[in-house]
Amino acid sequence: MMKPNASTQKLSPALTRIHEAAIGLFAEKGSSDITVSELAQAAGIARGTVYNNLESTETLFEEIATRLADEMLDRIVASFADIEDPAERLGRGMRLFVRRAHEEPNWGRFFNRFALTTASLQAVWTGAPMADVLTGMTSGRYALSAEQLPGVMALIAGAVLTAMLLVLEGHRTWRQAGTDAAELVLRALGLSCEEAREIANAELPPLPELEA
Repeated sequence: MMKPNASTQKLSPALTRIHEAAIGLFAEKGSSDITVSELAQAAGIARGTVYNNLESTETLFEEIATRLADEMLDRIVASFADIEDPAERLGRGMRLFVRRAHEEPNWGRFFNRFALTTASLQAVWTGAPMADVLTGMTSGRYALSAEQLPGVMALIAGAVLTAMLLVLEGHRTWRQAGTDAAELVLRALGLSCEEAREIANAELPPLPELEA
């Protein structure tokens, strides 16, 4: 297991419960504004417990968004420890997002709602994934030019979020949606149909856990 960064240090049980309730509320409302009463009711705790564990609900959305982005990136990067090929890394990373949306629907809905419009969540597309795309481009693995990078990152983000939505709404299984998204993106980046399909259907390991 890898060590978490500062934003993903282990939370107390009460704060974990509050965060989980807040994620569901933010996703349901499509808004970063929630009240202490809403949060207490959703978490099944007293208002006083919320006040004792949070400095303010006004900063809660950004705290959670930053935490979720950092945590997911840390875990995905850890899953790449045995992979050097940027195409294999991209295919695995995309599918891990889709599978997690199936396993944790509120997490998936939160990302689906806010991942394109919230700066801290946008790091999941512009951080490690961008570095891997650049590696694939400079090594000749991908048929891209530097001018196409913004469009490529938009393509990856759109494919992942659409696949997650298909899963959340019950239209596709996570395996079908994740595999299709990864294969189509890899083909768009210049891989052959056969290689893209092989990578997109490779065995998918569990997300590594972070150390407490």
